[in-house]
Amino acid sequence: MSTTVNQPNHINEPSFITRCVATVFFSGYSPVAPGTAGSLVALIPLIIFPGIHVFVLVAMIIIGFAAGVRVSNMFEAAYGDDPQVVVIDEAVGMWITMLFVPITWFNLGAGFLLFRIFDIIKPPPARQLEALTNGWGIMLDDVAAGIYAGILVFLITMIG
Repeated sequence: MSTTVNQPNHINEPSFITRCVATVFFSGYSPVAPGTAGSLVALIPLIIFPGIHVFVLVAMIIIGFAAGVRVSNMFEAAYGDDPQVVVIDEAVGMWITMLFVPITWFNLGAGFLLFRIFDIIKPPPARQLEALTNGWGIMLDDVAAGIYAGILVFLITMIG
């Protein structure tokens, strides 16, 4: 008599490319602070190309957001609400934070810290946006955090 082991259903298992996008090159699998890891990885193109044209950054945000909604929805279908490994939302939020400020080391640091603070505390309407389904909530709360952080970094650069 043989016994069978129930195998998990992998019908909804995201593909390699989907996992790569959703986890921002697998930084979301960081055992410590995956959101912070995803935010740091998002800074790499800004560091490599500090003179990045605003239109290129806008294109990155639009493409990242659209892809993010799609892959976040796939991950929610496979793993439940807001899986911790999904960090494409942090990447898009960081890019939004840096959209209207010069890319300097100071602004990158300030933007990173402020974005992470707003992403964690989720002031209104970020907390309410997080409740949306189908990948929208995962993405939109970080868009809000990116807008808040971006406004503050912009004001800091105007004052300083």
